[in-house]
Amino acid sequence: MRTISKPSKQPRFVAALTASVALALVGAGCGTGDADVERGRQLFIQKCASCHAMTEAGSTSQIGPNMDRAFGAARNAGMDADTVEGIVAAQIEYPRPSVEDSPVISMPAGLVEGTDVADVAAYVAEYAGVEGVRPPPFEFPDYFVSSCGGCHILESAGSQGVTGPNLDEVLPGQEAAMIENSIVNPGDELSPGYGNLMPNTFGASLQPAQLDELVQYLVANAGGGGAAAGGGSGPGG
Repeated sequence: MRTISKPSKQPRFVAALTASVALALVGAGCGTGDADVERGRQLFIQKCASCHAMTEAGSTSQIGPNMDRAFGAARNAGMDADTVEGIVAAQIEYPRPSVEDSPVISMPAGLVEGTDVADVAAYVAEYAGVEGVRPPPFEFPDYFVSSCGGCHILESAGSQGVTGPNLDEVLPGQEAAMIENSIVNPGDELSPGYGNLMPNTFGASLQPAQLDELVQYLVANAGGGGAAAGGGSGPGG
């Protein structure tokens, strides 16, 4: 008696994973030679650094995947920059659907569009997970733009981030000690209307002298400079 085998039922999550990988690989290996890597860096800082850590960008956020970890192992296994570029572009254009009660675990659609997608993808492909890449030098306003400008507005630095509070509005009137605490312990006091999204890693990543230099830079430049003693809500968020 012949036994007729029934076709196996593929679990839904396996099918979804397969489709996701296939989508991410659309365009992989098709690097864009016309992409502007430097513009991609600025866009990454403005649009992506508030969620993703990446050494070259000077970003330390832990909300989304660490870009160096995500692609470092893949590069060591033989993945080339063109493939990284294609995957990043596909993930930007077709992000995982958001979860209603946990929006931070999913990347929103439309963060960058058109040629900006190619620029950001080329930047990540150039530096993410590459051995020997170093963070930007600790010089102002470059350091502020790289590490903070993706989330905060500070007119003197030319940063236009909107994820966190406008520092020209919230910092004037604050003492240096309060500004420092808002950097090191951003969840202690939040500005109205902003959640606790600011990384709490600056206290560990900055040397004491660098932290003091950052605070003094903010005191001197926020709102035109000259923060006076007084209260006010912290910049955390």
